[in-house]
Amino acid sequence: MPNVRPSRAKKRTLTFAALGLAPALVAGGIVVGGTDLGRHGVDLTAGESVTLTGHGHGHGRGLGQWGAYGYAKKGWSADQILRHYYGNTTAGKVSKPDVTVSLSEKSSVSVHAASGMRVGGQTVAPGQAVSLSGGNATITQGCGGAVVKTVPATMVDPIDPAPNRPANELLTFCSGGDAYRGSIGLDSSGVINKLHVDDYVKGVIPKESMPSWGDTGGFEALKAQAVAARSYVLAGLEQGRKMDNTQSSQMYHGASGEDPRTSRAADATAGQIRLLNGKPALTEFSASTGGYTAGGIFPAVVDAGDAISPTHDWKATVSASSIASAFGVGALKSFEVSEANGLGDGSGRAVKVRVVGSDRTVEATGDEARVKLQLKSDWFAVQGQKSMPKIVKPPVGPESPGGGLLDLGPLGDILGQVIPGLDVVGMPDLDGVVGQVQPIVEKLIEEGMKALDGKAVALRQHPVNREHSDNNQGSTGTVAAPEMVTDGKGMQGLVQVLENGVLYFSPLTGAHALLGQALTDYLEKGGLEKLGFPVADGLK
Repeated sequence: MPNVRPSRAKKRTLTFAALGLAPALVAGGIVVGGTDLGRHGVDLTAGESVTLTGHGHGHGRGLGQWGAYGYAKKGWSADQILRHYYGNTTAGKVSKPDVTVSLSEKSSVSVHAASGMRVGGQTVAPGQAVSLSGGNATITQGCGGAVVKTVPATMVDPIDPAPNRPANELLTFCSGGDAYRGSIGLDSSGVINKLHVDDYVKGVIPKESMPSWGDTGGFEALKAQAVAARSYVLAGLEQGRKMDNTQSSQMYHGASGEDPRTSRAADATAGQIRLLNGKPALTEFSASTGGYTAGGIFPAVVDAGDAISPTHDWKATVSASSIASAFGVGALKSFEVSEANGLGDGSGRAVKVRVVGSDRTVEATGDEARVKLQLKSDWFAVQGQKSMPKIVKPPVGPESPGGGLLDLGPLGDILGQVIPGLDVVGMPDLDGVVGQVQPIVEKLIEEGMKALDGKAVALRQHPVNREHSDNNQGSTGTVAAPEMVTDGKGMQGLVQVLENGVLYFSPLTGAHALLGQALTDYLEKGGLEKLGFPVADGLK
């Protein structure tokens, strides 16, 4: 196909053959061909290694931080970002604002504050310090100075307990100079910080996200991070979890770790949380989803914003001996992804892996493999694996907040049972399977036809078509009826060829049109087989 743009090209008539497309093999409406029913991993010998290709960084559940940044740069609001990643939650307000966090790196309490403090019902004057030990508070003249008084107490309070107080009121550790909002004390777990949740969030965002995003179009992403951090700590405490200041909970370095840009994001969302069943939602987040969230408490969704992530794609080489040692199987014979979630590139995230060694065979979750092998995420595939994993698909949400092209109504409730990846391993009655699934495929076709018709109408109204109507470059006349096809990622959908472009539809991407140079570029990069169904229109 000529590499020219529509405005310069002559009218073209496209066909399925010209596009390298072939309709799917359908038996009673079901795509059934081409499945290798055997399970074959990568056979290994001592000294060899395994190459893994993957996507994303972290567990992938809930909000993806790089994706949120990408969406913010595209103009999404914090509310849109939150509704997208936490699909079954609602906006809410904080009802119990006090939180208590363990300061894991602190072993003792000795603090001071420029404006004074309070301890055990006593006012501590400016210039004095307080040390806690054995249920008592010792007031001294400055840090390590002469003893002024000893009173029973396990908590040192600021002079004013209200949130968002100035720096001279913050409690500051004598050793190291770390400053904290709220109160500092001792309990059975060690050193603790009790403070208002809005103050706490100010110490979290700059450690869990990147303050510089606020200068580069990502302020709404920082606001979304503030709401997620606030919801997460409140939900954790309500569920009886011990919340500390490490990655086990959320990174938190108190007021000393704050940044003006992230503090503005915290102030702009003061008191805002996400609710699940009327309670604070445990709003997990990770650095990068790789382009598709993992699902779980929140429905899995496409994460187009993640395209800007530096770990959107990655590759790792792991020695056979490292894998064998991590899983304790003896000499490694094979390693494979046996189950995957079928969402996104390849087969999606690894749900289960199978490790075969000379001593034993081990099955583990994809997340366990991520941790044991120190991988960036559980979205990985084994290069050279000879068979496709069994697809175990989680609930899937819409592509954009509030619905959009992927909000297919009743279809969305039933497609997740089958597409992508119809697993017929161990099912002797294929006719029975066809009978169960055929209505689902018929529904896909029905909804797909509606979506394609709607896209065709929209194209006729698009400025590109009106601009080129004199030379027929914007023609949307069809040369073929829609055909069901399967892309290289196992997703079924419909393709309809136009005189000067192609309409594509799948349940996970909706209906999109590619015309002119956009179509040429897509096909030259591998089309459906390599790129899967388009996720956006290309009209130039």
